[in-house]
Amino acid sequence: MTNAEKLIMTDSHFLMYFLARAMYPRFLITFNEQLENVSASARVGQAVDAVGQVGRPKNITGFQTHETPVLLAHSERAELATDKYIPLTNVLEGFVILTKNPDYQEDEESL
Repeated sequence: MTNAEKLIMTDSHFLMYFLARAMYPRFLITFNEQLENVSASARVGQAVDAVGQVGRPKNITGFQTHETPVLLAHSERAELATDKYIPLTNVLEGFVILTKNPDYQEDEESL
């Protein structure tokens, strides 16, 4: 048997650097074009494989709506809850730059 404590703490201490790099959290933080933090509504839920479906299928199921920044679990995916912003990337993970949607109109009922 291998003595894990001896292996990591004495002989192969450099393995701690690999372990530290592997512990990278998944998150969603949104910015505007001037790289200022923007709080946007995001739906976070279980990822669904929507390859080959017709139309605009949902990519997540069983979602909860949060305000960014959001921490994502291993099997979770995020999407923007409203059309107020347009992301400059297809994948909503990590740092995402948002632009205002020029066609977005606020609902009169929510005012």
